[in-house]
Amino acid sequence: MMPRTAPGPARTLTYLTLLAVAFFSALPLYYSVVVASRDNAALAEVPPPLIPGGNLFANVSRVFDTVPFALALLNSVLVAGTIAVSVMFFSTMAGFAFAKLRFRGGRFLLLLTVATMMVPAQLGIIPLYMLMVKLEWTGSMYALVVPALINAFGVFFMTQYLSRALPTELLEAGRVDGCTTWGLFWHVVLPAARPAAAVLGMLTFMSAWNDYFWPLVALTPENPTVQVALSTLAAGYVSDYALSLAGTALGTLPLVFVFALLGKQVIGGIMQGAVKG
Repeated sequence: MMPRTAPGPARTLTYLTLLAVAFFSALPLYYSVVVASRDNAALAEVPPPLIPGGNLFANVSRVFDTVPFALALLNSVLVAGTIAVSVMFFSTMAGFAFAKLRFRGGRFLLLLTVATMMVPAQLGIIPLYMLMVKLEWTGSMYALVVPALINAFGVFFMTQYLSRALPTELLEAGRVDGCTTWGLFWHVVLPAARPAAAVLGMLTFMSAWNDYFWPLVALTPENPTVQVALSTLAAGYVSDYALSLAGTALGTLPLVFVFALLGKQVIGGIMQGAVKG
């Protein structure tokens, strides 16, 4: 029996909607490249330019000459990448414990973990900075990485996912075969959690990459992250939008790469679930 397909008008409307969403999503990034390839005088033209100019490489060179942008990119990649991998691993481990293992006080600990999400992060900046000073970590990457190695949202997210996506019968079959709890985590839980972990990794990487306030407090101007470097580019009595958006376009490329890398895992997990369903 041949599978049914959507009617012609419905399919056309679906594709038109997807094209419109893709166009308006990519438009800000495209216009950033347009501005980054011109100068401030061209931006004052009416109507504004819609085609990239010829100053892109000159503006990119000015970005690296104005601030230590290469160091900022390296710092952000190391910090955001380490935090994303750590949050994926530890959140999956904690989510497995809360979702499938029975131990005294488990529900209370989960509620306590979720309750910490209600506390604004800004309230902890002063005591966190005092702790970093006592540990002598101010100005180093440890001050950014260590406090963010795991977060409450990741634990809650993976707990909810594993409680539904991981069959208890599969774990019991593994135990019958002589698998330990640690073996179940490596050979059963991690493969099952891959789609949700990829989503969590993308969200965590973007959050760590876009973080501005805490890196501004904890680091020095000579050792910045991308967001701190971009704020330096935007400073001044007269804003140089071409310079700022050239740096912004450079700072967006790692996010696009991470999305392309982890997006395959998300789509693969969705398709696998659709086949099983």
